Amino acid sequence: MDDEAIVDLYWARDQQAIDATDQKYGPYLHKIADNVLASDEDASECVNDTYLAAWNAIPPTRPTFLQAFLGKITRHISLDRLRKRTAQRRGGGEAELALDELAEWIPSGRDVFDDVAAKELTQTLNHFLEALPEWDRDLFMKRYWYMDSIAAIAETMGTTQAAVKSALYRTRKKLAKHLKQGGWL
Repeated sequence: MDDEAIVDLYWARDQQAIDATDQKYGPYLHKIADNVLASDEDASECVNDTYLAAWNAIPPTRPTFLQAFLGKITRHISLDRLRKRTAQRRGGGEAELALDELAEWIPSGRDVFDDVAAKELTQTLNHFLEALPEWDRDLFMKRYWYMDSIAAIAETMGTTQAAVKSALYRTRKKLAKHLKQGGWL
């Protein structure tokens, strides 16, 4: 079923919309949540919460790109769950490691989660990503959007973990320069 038909089901308040969404995007959404939370059970709950959030958001919202719309909801719900789960402790998962890597380059005195959600910073990051070579952009997105491990990225991209770490480090330095030019640092 195509995305437009799925969105039409949501607009008609037809419960088949949830089944169609799960069939088409369930594994994709579960991967996002699991990469953030490193817990199959928590990831499944976040995916179910995504379906509820989509049900409540459509209508009035009519997403143009359903996959991105759902992915963003899942990521947001997963990060919220991660914040709650790690409020009393730190460390352990790929999400924490990835966010710690970025924290060095995000302006001090600001919360990483709030900045990423902020419209102006999002536009700045989008412009930065558009200017990157495709390979660097893919690495950056795999690590900081999908929260993939360094090992998984190296395997997927057909390179070594050391090459991935180096490329990500160079990209973070470029990001810092871009943020300085934009007045964020």
